[in-house]
This record gives sequence, C-alpha cells and structure tokens, in this order.
Amino acid sequence: MNEEKLMKRCIEIGKSVLGMTYPNPNVGSLLFCDGKIISEGFTSKAGGNHSEINTIKNVKDQSLFKNSTLFVTLEPCCHFGKTPPCTNEIVKSGIKNVVIGCEDPNPIVKFKGIKYLKDHGVNVTYGILEDLCKDLHKRLIVYFEKKRPYIILKWAESFDGFIAPKIKNNKRPYWISNELSKQIVHKWRSQEHAIMIGHKTKKNDNAFLDVRNWNNINNRKFVVGRDLEDLEGFEIIETNGKILSANDLSKNLFNKKIQSIIIEGGLFTLNKFIESNIWDEARVFKSNTKIYDGTSSPKLNLNYNEKTQIDKDTLYHFKNYQ
Repeated sequence: MNEEKLMKRCIEIGKSVLGMTYPNPNVGSLLFCDGKIISEGFTSKAGGNHSEINTIKNVKDQSLFKNSTLFVTLEPCCHFGKTPPCTNEIVKSGIKNVVIGCEDPNPIVKFKGIKYLKDHGVNVTYGILEDLCKDLHKRLIVYFEKKRPYIILKWAESFDGFIAPKIKNNKRPYWISNELSKQIVHKWRSQEHAIMIGHKTKKNDNAFLDVRNWNNINNRKFVVGRDLEDLEGFEIIETNGKILSANDLSKNLFNKKIQSIIIEGGLFTLNKFIESNIWDEARVFKSNTKIYDGTSSPKLNLNYNEKTQIDKDTLYHFKNYQ
C-alpha cells in the first residue's frame, strides 16, 4: 500500500470541489481494501454529508470495512454541527485503520478527532503528505490561525503599468486582459468564499463579479462603500464615514465567517492590503497592450513565484510567506 500515492488521490478529489463546500472545507477521502480503492468521496454542500461519510456510504458490502483503510486529507470532525461527528461513524462502521493528511485547525476538532479514534481502537497514521494537505486546506488554516480570511489580490495591468485608463466620456469599463484570462478569473471567483471591491470600482465599472463564463457558482460578494445603488447580489461593508484599514476589513470579514476572499480592486482598496502586508497571494495579469495614461497599477516589492503565458497575457503569481 503506497500511502503517499493514495493521499495524493485524496488531494485531487478535494481540489475538484474547491468553492462548492463552504463553510465546510473541501475534504477528499477514499477507502482502500485488499489492494484497491473501493470507494471515494468528497464533502457535500453545506448541510450535507462530510467527505468521510460519503465515502463510507458508497460501500454496499459493509463486511469490507474491517479490512479497509480510510484515507482523508483533514482530521475527521468529532463534534455535532449540522451533521453528526464523522469520528463516531468511522468507529461505528468498523474501520480499524485511518490515515490523515493534516490536523483540523478548528479548536473544537484539533487533535480531538484523532484522540477519539485512537481511544476507540482505531489505528491512526497522521501527517502523510502533510504540507500538500495543508496547502489544500490553507483557507481553513488561515481563517482559524490568523482570524481572518485567506486573502487573494487580483488585478490586470497594461504593458506600461496601468490598471485603468483615464475616464473619457464616461467610457468604462475597459478590458485589459483577454477572454481566456477573463474565464480563468471567473473560475477563481467560483473557488473562493467571497469577492470584494471598493465602492468607486463598483460605481465606475458597474462590476457584477459573477462567474457566467465558468460554472455559475456565485459565492458572496462585498463592496466597501457608501452612496451605492444597484447592489443586487452585493453585501455592503459600511464605513460610517471612516476609512477602514485592511485589518478592520479583515476582522469584519472574519466576523461574517468568510474563509477566503479575492480582492479585485480598485487601487485604493488593493493598496490597503499591500501596505499592511495582510494578504496571502497575488495574481496579476499583464497585457501586451498599452494605455499610456491612467491609474497606475499596485506595486509588490517581491519577486513572483510563477508565471504563465495565457495567449498574449502573462499571469504572475505571488505568494506572501508571512
């Protein structure tokens, strides 16, 4: 039995449902018995079964459980929420071996799920591909450990370093990136818990922030603002006449139980997070077109981690290791 190979498969399963399980994490799991995978599962939508339960329920011949090993990317829960504890169902099924990728950062679960399984006669192996599993569940980890959402900054800039031209004759929005890049952004939006923009960006661009070019899974949308109209589908973060800091906004979103968010603009809002160093990733499209004059792009004082060519756009991916 190749534990790392089987855990990699669980990670692939978890990635396949990113954005579809909030507020629950996108867990992947499988059952391995007598040299083969007999069941796979992932977390259902909120209120539905967790990954482990779906994996167990997929098995018709329950006599197989005693010789099976359950692989799961995240420590099974041990508390009653909208569903019963997964640990109880694992023990009840008769499964005697569980392999876990990483612990659950939620303090009501952390190491308690592992302890419950061990106390009830289950052999637990912990930390298989731990770093990769933590990367899969980084949104949940940041949410509980840093008490804020996992924050992704995103913008598109022209070849000469502008994110928007000067407004002439009320002609906005102005598309900088190409159609394929736009579709990728829609995919990203569907994967995160929420999206946020400033009130000027909403007003100037009449931004919908939807995912019509991907899968129509629209998560929550926020606008930091005042004097706003036509806000169907948006939630307003009230400023009450004050300029909210990145820390203020992060706390506000944490209190709203937002686990991850894409900050899509404008320049003032993006710079709040950059200057405060409160962000985790930045995804920047650079076009080959020139604007010559307009709103300058934000500046990150670090090197990119990856770059990808998307037709005539170049996508730069930055990670902020805090």
